[in-house]
Amino acid sequence: MRRIILCLGMMCCLGAGAHARDLGQWGSVDPALREWYQALMQPDVPTASCCGEADAYFADEIRVRNGKTYAVITDDRPDEPRGRPHVDNGTEIEIPNNKLKWDRGNPTGHGIVFLGHDRHVFCYVQPGGA
Repeated sequence: MRRIILCLGMMCCLGAGAHARDLGQWGSVDPALREWYQALMQPDVPTASCCGEADAYFADEIRVRNGKTYAVITDDRPDEPRGRPHVDNGTEIEIPNNKLKWDRGNPTGHGIVFLGHDRHVFCYVQPGGA
């Protein structure tokens, strides 16, 4: 069963032209912000979505050690309405260089890491720029 869920999650985010997962979490989101989430594409796979709010965690702190980039989870929003697994604040997530997204502004005011259920990184978008 776990494999089926993992495969479905991967198909959501890796499929060509995939759109952000909608589990009802978009109902209260500003339409412009929703559009921004849904338009984000992976920097190394420009035909694949970064996924959406259900896969997004605020990660406002960045650390660089030994040439590797780490985003630190700083998201205190509730997980259940977003349909995402919990990741504790303070958790460091290694961001592969090919997942650093530099080509789009970010209207949220937060760094955002998009994670699969196995904590596979789809994208990291820096804070700043609308």
